[in-house]
Amino acid sequence: MGEVQLPYRLIYAERKTLGISVNPEGSVWVKAPLTATMEQIEQKLRKRAGWIIRQQRFFRSFGEASPKRRYVSGESHLYLGRQYILRVTEGKRNEVRYRGHCFEVECTSRDKVESLMNEWYHARAKLKFPEIAEPILQKFELYYVSPQGLYIQKMQHRWGSCTRSGKIILNRELIKTPRLCIEYVIVHEMCHLVHPNHTKEFYHLLEKIMPDWEKWKNKLERIMR
Repeated sequence: MGEVQLPYRLIYAERKTLGISVNPEGSVWVKAPLTATMEQIEQKLRKRAGWIIRQQRFFRSFGEASPKRRYVSGESHLYLGRQYILRVTEGKRNEVRYRGHCFEVECTSRDKVESLMNEWYHARAKLKFPEIAEPILQKFELYYVSPQGLYIQKMQHRWGSCTRSGKIILNRELIKTPRLCIEYVIVHEMCHLVHPNHTKEFYHLLEKIMPDWEKWKNKLERIMR
């Protein structure tokens, strides 16, 4: 790879192809088939070195990541791309409400605020994601594909994934982003049901279904730094 050193994390898995991803903090993950040799892996890394460096520069252009949330009154939190001010009060109930431009959290103990917010986000994701996905799934009927199910979970390094069996998994944190960012991730994963790998055909289909996908991908990365 010349004089450029690109540290990476190598993960072997039961898969047919070798994949490389760059995470927002700049780390490089390589997912390789169980039969892949180090020579094949290094060859792939050399071939993709330019792309890896560009992705790392892209993420660095957004500056430092947002500071860790403290879940105290006055702090701002996102929902569907909008900022809401957090108001925390101690009381007899544990619940979250959003009114106007505020999240109102009543809790029996202030150390419950983070878990209450996470539960609220998860519940909203379960409600909103299928609603957002429905018209997208209808578009893909032309390609004779449909997901085996839509699942929501907290994911550390991915916005979404598509399993071999056709399950689409969405990161719960997407509920904090604008609707079109969520649409982009769903379209991206649905395209994988037609073209499993990031081939030219994959990107042609992605652009056909969502011509401005790059705009929403970039916005997603900026918001969730």
